[in-house]
Amino acid sequence: MTEPVVTPWCVEGDVNYDKLIKDFGSHSIDSALLERIERVLGKKPHHFLRRGIFFSHRDLNLLLDVYEAGKPFYLYTGRGPSSESMHMGHLIPFMFTKWLQESFKVPLVIQMTDDEKFFFRNIPMEQVENMTTENIKDIIAMGFDPELTFIFRDFDYMGQMYRTVAKIERAFTASQVRGCFGFAMEDNCGRWMFPAIQAAPSFSSSFPHIFPPSMGNVFCLIPQAIDQDPYFRLTRDIAPRLGYLKPAVIHSKFFPGLTGSKGKMSSSSGAAVLLTDTEKMIKDKINKHAFSGGGATKEEHLLLGGNADVDVPFQWLTFFLEDDEELARIRKEYMLGRMMTGEVKKILINILSNINKCHQERKKKVTDEDVKLFTGIRPMGPAKEKMEA
Repeated sequence: MTEPVVTPWCVEGDVNYDKLIKDFGSHSIDSALLERIERVLGKKPHHFLRRGIFFSHRDLNLLLDVYEAGKPFYLYTGRGPSSESMHMGHLIPFMFTKWLQESFKVPLVIQMTDDEKFFFRNIPMEQVENMTTENIKDIIAMGFDPELTFIFRDFDYMGQMYRTVAKIERAFTASQVRGCFGFAMEDNCGRWMFPAIQAAPSFSSSFPHIFPPSMGNVFCLIPQAIDQDPYFRLTRDIAPRLGYLKPAVIHSKFFPGLTGSKGKMSSSSGAAVLLTDTEKMIKDKINKHAFSGGGATKEEHLLLGGNADVDVPFQWLTFFLEDDEELARIRKEYMLGRMMTGEVKKILINILSNINKCHQERKKKVTDEDVKLFTGIRPMGPAKEKMEA
């Protein structure tokens, strides 16, 4: 049996998440940690946490210690622009990060890795810049707080964080980078250097306009899909040597592709549901491509029921249907054969169509001035509070 492949650039095969936790040396998000999150926030954890979609972590318990002690922390996530339109799977980390920001009332930095796409894919720089702008508008349309959110392109912001990048580059050895990412001598130098660039936002020294140097080190939490973990294993390894705090990380499972093929959904697949899709396009894609766990015939389905564990429309509902009771009802009815595959698809189509309709309406209202606001280097969070004191 072929072993699954999980790297920052490729996810293939049937991923065993318990094995990934063991292999990567992270910790599962157990019921005790969920109970603590609920106690600290005074509300139920996000449904991504309740359903095990965000399932693994490093030092999330320490982050809660920091928060309960009244000390500051910030959030860091990112997006590698690979197309002008993001797809449904790209929403997942941003939906969760938005909930974290609203729950903890903390600054958020969003790295747009335009340089990564230039190094790793054969895309002209001008095309990367256009895709990045459209992706930034998609992210702004999700409703992040402009007072606490800084979105930056690596090409534009590198000068501001280069001192931090340089320290990391000197701490990383070529042997470490090759061992972690498998780079070959034929790979361009940009690929070898990029891990330091993605690591830099983990350290608050990269953002003096948010965290004045007088604050010292500020703790960081990074929501990410687990394929990005190699970057931050290296980052955590070298942090103490540089006098920085190890960033905490929280990992999500992969968003499944419509066809049920192993791995994660990709923008390059014609079956990806894009944020630009119309209701008709969504309906056509779900009905044509979504892998069903139902019976081969109506009679078989009524007799044996459906398999919700492999049914992609139901799996997508676990991401986008927030009502726990309704999700449990659909699962039960489907597995007992009292709900047909077409009914599950119809529910999903309605939810996705509503998400897209609302998103498209919000994105239409995002102006170039909004982009300048979110990407502008300006006093934010603690730095702004210090100025106003």
